[in-house]
Amino acid sequence: MPLRSPLPGAAPDVQAMRCVFIVDDDELVRNALGSLLRSIDLTVRTFATTEAFLAAPRADGPSCLVLDVRLRGQSGLAFQQSLLELGQPHMPIVFMTGHGDIAMTVKAMKAGAVDFLAKPFRDQDMIDAVIAALDRDARRLETARMQQATRDCWESLTPREREVVQHVAGGLMNKQIAGRMGIAEITAKIHRGQAMRKMNSRSVAELVRKMEALGVVESAR
Repeated sequence: MPLRSPLPGAAPDVQAMRCVFIVDDDELVRNALGSLLRSIDLTVRTFATTEAFLAAPRADGPSCLVLDVRLRGQSGLAFQQSLLELGQPHMPIVFMTGHGDIAMTVKAMKAGAVDFLAKPFRDQDMIDAVIAALDRDARRLETARMQQATRDCWESLTPREREVVQHVAGGLMNKQIAGRMGIAEITAKIHRGQAMRKMNSRSVAELVRKMEALGVVESAR
């Protein structure tokens, strides 16, 4: 089941709200964890099942999931694996369990979990794990924002400007580009300058790195 889209009308600033989702079928645990994390000014949403969590809107800002390993029905580890198999991007996970073992911990961490806490855990250990998970998601969101900004810049280029910068990325000079494209050298220079400005690139190296990140030119490395 796909994760639902962010809440409508949410603030665009990804740092505006740091949200923790808690999934545990023990109401006492949910309430205690919710109180703990709200005490450090985090937004908290609690769920008894993974199905209820999946049906809930996502937050726009950095998020993480605090997930119990042993749930009624699908286990926390099985839920983590199902997300991976579906290829869905998902928020960082902090696991907690009262029946953990080394093999279980290794499996969760290899699948990308941020931490694996054995119950009973210290409040500070949970806080540290959640903050680390939120910081990881903040970095992911910032990277995604920067990639989208770069793609928007690329989409703003005209077909002729894209053709010119492809030649630039191939190491050609303005005169060579003009010869390849059958245009005047000054025209090639103008297209190159406009493309560099639209791509917010101060150097050819920076331009090429952005094009490599977008996959519109092969990496020279």
